[in-house]
Amino acid sequence: MKIGSLLITDRQRIRHWEDTEADRSFFHRMNSEDEILKYFPFRRSRAEADEVLDRLRAQASSNGFGWALAEDRVSGKPIGFTGLAKIRDEDEEAICPGVEIGWRYVPEAWGKGLASEAARALLAHGFDEIGLDHISAFAVADNQPSIAVMRRIGMTARPDLDFDHPGVPDEMPHLKRHVIYQMHATDPRP
Repeated sequence: MKIGSLLITDRQRIRHWEDTEADRSFFHRMNSEDEILKYFPFRRSRAEADEVLDRLRAQASSNGFGWALAEDRVSGKPIGFTGLAKIRDEDEEAICPGVEIGWRYVPEAWGKGLASEAARALLAHGFDEIGLDHISAFAVADNQPSIAVMRRIGMTARPDLDFDHPGVPDEMPHLKRHVIYQMHATDPRP
């Protein structure tokens, strides 16, 4: 998401991460709870999560856009981690160049269409406000909930780009294979 932007959807307020205890604590939760991280190979300590958040905030400042916090629009309670971010230079060769869209929500927010709602707003933001040509999304091949969101928001499977994620240890083959979906600015939006 573009620096300085605030996205408001029917049920969410999507804003950039801030250097506050509340944001850092929530980011740690999103990076440490097993139920949330079923399709991820690592769990992070608070210190590790703080380091990653600092890196993500710096990357967003450098690139002009990045990952964001999703809050419940009424209560202000954090419910997820979403946004648009440049695929890291070191991963471009293994994945694909460009910008990715992603989402990760707390279990109490699952099954309510919140990821799709945020993703639709972020796709429009990426194409209309940032001027991106295409946006990619990728997930573990067995992550049917995320793949369902990709389909629901109008992205197209790109099996020619599927890959084994370089950041996943070989000892975790069930998390290694990733699928890629993409949308171009000229594609119809649902």
